[in-house]
Amino acid sequence: MKVVDDHVEVDETEASGGVKGHNVRYVLAFSLAAVIVVLSAIWIVPALLQP
Repeated sequence: MKVVDDHVEVDETEASGGVKGHNVRYVLAFSLAAVIVVLSAIWIVPALLQP
């Protein structure tokens, strides 16, 4: 980080506050699939049990 005139300039590494990678997309994909399965089961099971 360096001060230039009246502002601060940072490089890409310093500006990135979060962690990149670490299989976040797999966690999100698994969570989305789990939500779809659970909500589908909540909707389908009662529909099958109706006379």
